[in-house]
Amino acid sequence: MPFAGGVGMPQSLARVLVHLVFSTKNREPCIAAAFRPSLHEYLGGILDTLGCAPLTVGGTADHVHILCSLSRTRTIATVVEETKKGSSKWMKRQGLRDFWWQAGYGAFSVAQSQVAPVSRYIARQEAHHRVYSFQEEFRQLLARYQLPFDERYVWD
Repeated sequence: MPFAGGVGMPQSLARVLVHLVFSTKNREPCIAAAFRPSLHEYLGGILDTLGCAPLTVGGTADHVHILCSLSRTRTIATVVEETKKGSSKWMKRQGLRDFWWQAGYGAFSVAQSQVAPVSRYIARQEAHHRVYSFQEEFRQLLARYQLPFDERYVWD
């Protein structure tokens, strides 16, 4: 249906921002500090390939945070699956033969007005985790987004 001015919309446009969080298998602290920038850059490259512009990628020894713009043609589940699969293979090629990501993940919507604060939060992960564990942080995110969860299953 045309808009008020009689002009239709010839293309599909979307800006859906997503904050993704996932950890290493059993939250093993196996991502060395010196190696993280390369991993984060690689994760960003995978997202670019998927049409999901990475805005910020960061994390610690046992998990990553990604703020990206979701492609209008991909599901969150597919983006996470492809990102984990590609980066896990890459980590193994870098010499971490026993590297695995945890099966689950968190995905949280982000308003455009919150890009800067979420980006700062991701960039400050090292300092943040001197005070809070990954589990405490993840519980806080789930509570902030009013997302119910079962402790028996969220950490496997």
